[in-house]
Amino acid sequence: MNFRNVRNLIWVMALAGLAIACNPLMANERTNFLVILADDLGFSDPGCYGGEIETPNLDALAAGGLRYTQFYNTARCWPTRAAVMTGYYPQQVRRDSMPGATRQYGGSGKRPEWAQTLAEYLRPAGYRTYHSGKWHIDGKPTDNGFDLSDEATRSPGFFDSIRKKNRDPKFYRTTATAQHAIDCLQEHAEEHSDQPFFHFLAFHAPHFPLHALPEDIERYRDRYIAGWEALREERKQRQRELGLNVGPLSPIEQEVGPPYAFPDQIKVLGEGEVTRPLPWEELTEEQQQFQATKMAIHAAMVDRMDQEIGRVLAQLKEMGQFENTWICFLSDNGASAEIMVRGEGHDPSASPGSAATYLCLGPGFSSAANTPFRRHKTWVHEGGTSTPFIVHWPEGIRAENELRTNLGHAIDIAPTVLDLARVELDETGGPPMSGRSLKPSFDDNDAATHNELWFYHEGNWALRQGDWKIIHSNISRPFPWLRSETAANESKENGDWQLYDLASDRAEQSNLADKHPERVQQMADRWWELRDQFLHDSMVDSDRSRRAN
Repeated sequence: MNFRNVRNLIWVMALAGLAIACNPLMANERTNFLVILADDLGFSDPGCYGGEIETPNLDALAAGGLRYTQFYNTARCWPTRAAVMTGYYPQQVRRDSMPGATRQYGGSGKRPEWAQTLAEYLRPAGYRTYHSGKWHIDGKPTDNGFDLSDEATRSPGFFDSIRKKNRDPKFYRTTATAQHAIDCLQEHAEEHSDQPFFHFLAFHAPHFPLHALPEDIERYRDRYIAGWEALREERKQRQRELGLNVGPLSPIEQEVGPPYAFPDQIKVLGEGEVTRPLPWEELTEEQQQFQATKMAIHAAMVDRMDQEIGRVLAQLKEMGQFENTWICFLSDNGASAEIMVRGEGHDPSASPGSAATYLCLGPGFSSAANTPFRRHKTWVHEGGTSTPFIVHWPEGIRAENELRTNLGHAIDIAPTVLDLARVELDETGGPPMSGRSLKPSFDDNDAATHNELWFYHEGNWALRQGDWKIIHSNISRPFPWLRSETAANESKENGDWQLYDLASDRAEQSNLADKHPERVQQMADRWWELRDQFLHDSMVDSDRSRRAN
């Protein structure tokens, strides 16, 4: 090679090095992560899953990525959060109960030492870690691997406390949660741009109390006066048009109301409240208006959450990291049939949705939010456990606006993130994660994921194997569950299993247990086998925490 060629080669290499140095995406090839979690969002609430609520930012993520139609949560908030953060079924890490477990399991359960959070895996691997919004896991975020955290809590509701002398009239929790996320990202860009980041953005919305900004409520004020049956039909039709293929519309179960009885609290809400999803035409005009107003507030909360997600996405784009950030969105459980009055109470004379009110969606419009599925939050039917799941990652996923029918669960998020972050685990400190990386499904709708998924929450048991699902269910339960005699006496003999073929019956209407008793027995035995395994796993305490290599 002559001198001129050598000189040209050196010049080309120098230019290439300069380009890499000036391009943070090329200089830092490690993927960033944004996990967005909603609270009490129904399967069909986002527009891209059939909803009429304005969710343009979620819809855009779906259009540029993937929508999963068979993705599951645990049917309740704190167990799902444990599953997302650890990669284990919550019972394995003592964050939900099960038959045979002690009262040290559940919402106040403490994780074993080996059950680390995603942040504890990622921070030693060079990631900056951030948390914004709801936590509801044992311990504090900053004691569990997060560099920065803010739960944006000013009261039991979404506004500043009504008991505060100098209340901030501009405070709204959903906006504050997003603003903290934006602040973290801005600080990251200014001070830590040489590191990748993991951000857990956990909105409280649209969980009760139904609190929303007046301008957001106004956009939906008269939208739902036709009732819950009409809304379910409308959403189901839109799902057909979107090609979601999630099965027929389940009938509304008129006998199924809130999972817990609080009659004294419900009296405070007045004559407009109803505890059963009765036919809309049977309701009084006052009841219809009251119920439609509650749904309008729910929609406003979802709408505002989407607006705030849009602000966070805009910050990622401003940083030049939108293309290289793996983003996922899901809900911690289905929409809720609960009705109660807590926090700072309910003032019937106050404007619905304002800080002085305490409203809950209830079983009528919860049934609509969970279209086309059956039941609600706390039950392990499809309505309680099915979640929208959106994945967006332009740098790593070629597919755009595609559906995925691969089975997935909240336990899969942690192993997926660790896989994409190229973090290997020391397997000596605890049992292997129950979750699996979703990476194979990004490009292949037929990629193998789970052969089976296990469910339990407060007396509701289920197991899915392939397209078959068995369920044992309580319509209503004593409160609090863990202190009840019913919970203490759960055993194999209590199992009254129903069997459904979800390939043709995700509405869970045709009980095939009598036609396939051997399958029911085999699946019931497997449910208890996994219960035994999870009970054993949860009792394993190790001085050796599972650290990333």
